[in-house]
Amino acid sequence: MTTNLRRTGLLSAVAASLLVLTACATGPGSGGAPSVPGSDDVGTPDGVIAAPGQVIGQGTVIQTGDTPPQFCLGPVMESYPPQCSGPEIVGWDWDAVEGDETANDVTFGAYAIWGTWDGTVFTATESVMLALYDPMPIVDPLLDPENAGDTPEAELTRIQDELNESSPFPILTSGQMNGYVFVDVIYDDGSIQAWVDSRYLPDTVAIRGALRDEG
Repeated sequence: MTTNLRRTGLLSAVAASLLVLTACATGPGSGGAPSVPGSDDVGTPDGVIAAPGQVIGQGTVIQTGDTPPQFCLGPVMESYPPQCSGPEIVGWDWDAVEGDETANDVTFGAYAIWGTWDGTVFTATESVMLALYDPMPIVDPLLDPENAGDTPEAELTRIQDELNESSPFPILTSGQMNGYVFVDVIYDDGSIQAWVDSRYLPDTVAIRGALRDEG
């Protein structure tokens, strides 16, 4: 169920039932990345990547006073009002949606939002309260116990620390599960995944975009 930034008629909003990967902060590991044949042919991602078409994201929209609203796609501090940050969202009208709250001059709410991403700004076209969003489940094959990674945990920690410290692209969260390092970014057109595969060997780091292509 979606609405073209119109009221849904309900006032409740809940957080998405998403996999939350907590970033470790143990400091950079020692040693360099392994040399991978053909790695020089893969360009280094330069910051964030624009999406070619419409995307959808789930997160918290937050606005403090008259500052531009932001679309928080990463971690949200559990305070009241919540604290988070993200890219600017344009085309957003609080009067046209339900499920928002205001506390201490901060207005916020949880939504699934369709729109476009130019690498800097998210432009909203449609939205629905997250409490009402019922997407098809996405099965991640790397979370299947039968498909566990075989990279030693110490090496995964070293790679995760290195990415957290010196990644050429912004990271929302990172964590280790089922023998892989999972890294959440705003959006990936495949170039970030190609880069980490060339640097750390395939089936070691899994890039997951908070904004997903539609269609």
